[in-house]
Amino acid sequence: MKTKAAIGYAAGKPLEIVMLDLDGPKAGEVLVEIKASGVCHTDEFTRSGADPEGLFPVIFGHEGAGIVVDVGAGVTSVKKGDHVIPLYTPECRQCKSCLSRKTNLCTAIRATQGKGVMPDGTSRFSIGKQMVHHYMGCSTFSNYTVLPEIALAKIREDAPFDKVCYIGCGVTTGIGAVINTAKVEPGANVVVFGLGG
Repeated sequence: MKTKAAIGYAAGKPLEIVMLDLDGPKAGEVLVEIKASGVCHTDEFTRSGADPEGLFPVIFGHEGAGIVVDVGAGVTSVKKGDHVIPLYTPECRQCKSCLSRKTNLCTAIRATQGKGVMPDGTSRFSIGKQMVHHYMGCSTFSNYTVLPEIALAKIREDAPFDKVCYIGCGVTTGIGAVINTAKVEPGANVVVFGLGG
């Protein structure tokens, strides 16, 4: 299928809006129509060229919300029409990290996610014969994207896309900072000087 996306062709260059090819979901994957996307400083950090691990060409975006359009074989947690948010830190629930009570940084998905590809080592995005990288496993700067089933959380149908799109990064990063880094206890008073997302 064709999809419109904001693509980064090279570090330090402006994003370009283009039509590109998107392969449908394989087994264990889900096709999502993105209805809203946030812009995180991490997207800009990579686009600027400051991220030494940045890969190009790439479709940025990891804060999003949308609707399931299609599912690959074996997908059971979501179905067509479900409202979802992508998770750039999904959990396979099987690797050592996911089974640990100390981290949720899934080593199984991170092995390929950092290379800009799906768990099978390939990309679903292309322009002609040129592969286009996924970004943080999400690529929400595209009208449509394909994600692993474990990288989606089903949300209520009445949840506004333009609000819940920040949950996948900005909100969870803030909550993590409060609970895990600052160790704020119930009943404590705090002042917040800035928000992500």
